[in-house]
Amino acid sequence: MAFPTVLSRLYAVLIVLVCICLKALAITFTSTGATVVLNDIPYYIPATPLLNLRIASRQLRGAPSVAGYTPFTVVGTTTLTFNQADLESTIANYTATDDVFQSGFLSGTSTNSSTLDATSNLTPGPYFLSADGSVFQALRLYGDFAGAFTQPLIPTGDDSFAPLPAAIAGIEAPAVAVPSRLYYTSTSEKPLAGIRLGVKDIYDVAGVKTSDGNRAIYGLYPPKNVTAVAVQKLIDAGAIVVGKMKTSQFANGETATADWVDYHSPFNPRGDGYQDPSSSSSGPGAGIGSYPWLDLAIGSDTGGSLRGPAQVQGLFGNRPSHGLVELTGVMPLAPQLDTAGFECRDPTLWATAGKVLYSGLEFYTEYPKKIQTIDFPTSADTESDGLVLSFLSKLEMFLSASTTALNQSALWAATHPDGVSASLDSFLNITYPILIAKEQIELVRDPFYDQYAAVHDGRKPFVDPAPLVRWAFGDSYPDSALTDAVNNKTIYQQWFSTHVLLNDSTTCSDSLLLYVGSTADEQVYRNQYNGPPEVPYGFSAGRISPFTEVPDMVVPIGSGSYFSNSTLHTEELPVTIDFLAAKGCDGMIFNLVKDLMAAGIVNASMTGQTLEGGGEVLL
Repeated sequence: MAFPTVLSRLYAVLIVLVCICLKALAITFTSTGATVVLNDIPYYIPATPLLNLRIASRQLRGAPSVAGYTPFTVVGTTTLTFNQADLESTIANYTATDDVFQSGFLSGTSTNSSTLDATSNLTPGPYFLSADGSVFQALRLYGDFAGAFTQPLIPTGDDSFAPLPAAIAGIEAPAVAVPSRLYYTSTSEKPLAGIRLGVKDIYDVAGVKTSDGNRAIYGLYPPKNVTAVAVQKLIDAGAIVVGKMKTSQFANGETATADWVDYHSPFNPRGDGYQDPSSSSSGPGAGIGSYPWLDLAIGSDTGGSLRGPAQVQGLFGNRPSHGLVELTGVMPLAPQLDTAGFECRDPTLWATAGKVLYSGLEFYTEYPKKIQTIDFPTSADTESDGLVLSFLSKLEMFLSASTTALNQSALWAATHPDGVSASLDSFLNITYPILIAKEQIELVRDPFYDQYAAVHDGRKPFVDPAPLVRWAFGDSYPDSALTDAVNNKTIYQQWFSTHVLLNDSTTCSDSLLLYVGSTADEQVYRNQYNGPPEVPYGFSAGRISPFTEVPDMVVPIGSGSYFSNSTLHTEELPVTIDFLAAKGCDGMIFNLVKDLMAAGIVNASMTGQTLEGGGEVLL
């Protein structure tokens, strides 16, 4: 009968010995925050409090408490006669404008009249209060059902970020945490205050690794010390980075399912939910098209990486005039072509973000009276064609403009530069693939391969099929091919600025150049295999802006119907028009699109199954 007593004493001795041993070890034991659920909505409570109040959570009568945290709300007022009606009106406004706030933050009342005072520095909104009076922001957790994010992020308080250490139940991982919109007020100094921003994962963010869409890259290199210049400009204007978003590997074009190996391609929310999201800014496009809680995403465009996702998901997206923003801290594809732009649903926010990122750009308010079109339909043979022609007619009336069809090949043949006899298509046929392959081999591939081999006993890292095909193409040409490609781009750019889009002192550009970005008449199903990736030869309307350095801005104009091979049902896909103008005339297009929205010709896009009606995304 004495055995249990002896055994318990032995356990006690062991525990003491373990504790003694542990004292000799260097141990770090820190909080990474907490996850709670309030009225069935998950929240993340950061590890670091904002401040401490002269009140503890136990002083809030009737308020729920979990693990020592109690939800409460700060209500802002500038009047001393704030009454019950004012409170009810304020709460109704909070509920209507903020997705983080909810009734659960109103469940307790304070027994301390000095709960808050003028020195607390708390902005209105929902918070969590700990037992010792520490106040924490309330960050709502959302699931990433579109698979748009690589790393949800939270700020660390030292101008850097860290991966979000939280998740929610289910398969919609990773979770993304967003702060209350009530915490922020837009000002002239902070025009993007509170705007939730997603960042394509080729941009460096301080404190976080950059993947470039490649697992080996993510594993090889440490977190970055400095945030990319373009992203920092948005942060300085008040934008809130909520995460890094998926890119096709090394920003090369990839087709969903077929080419994405290291990471799964995001899901395009439109139509049947199984259309290709386009690339390489796939995560930004899918996220902005899917999530009303995400406002803006920054991506890149070299040969269509921003415009493609904007077109197929019915978003406002822009490739800016080349050179408007510094690209330090961004993985290069070809510096002669690389640009930074946005995916957005709201033209007003789009223009505001443009003013921040492209500082110094003039925003003209007078518009061209001439429109040129490329390959526009001549009759309404399909629903999408009818939308395109109807939009063009409205645009002509709005601008009091006339339209002419541009046959660029014929114009080139008649006016080509001296010493150039080749057709336009032939002259530029390999210009794009040479530029992106040769430049990325030198700037990205070779240093990556060398550094990986040095760490992994001479091994070669895995790379997706699409970049390998393009790099192999580049390797097959001498270095002189890059010089020729740059020369051909320059010749075409000079010709274009003389014969197609000319600068104008009043309207910035003497004309607008339009082409159809997307229609419902062509579908690209993500489960359809179209063969291995190929070298991106050729010239098309989408290559005009990369070669000529002019802005190319996607504008959604409506939706067209199609019969889905997936749902066996009639669904809708976006119809979009791309607007081009002379180099440096981005501001004119931004303002024009805002004015078109004010006139009811263009509308903000909605998230969900259709850009006009929204609707639950089909899963």
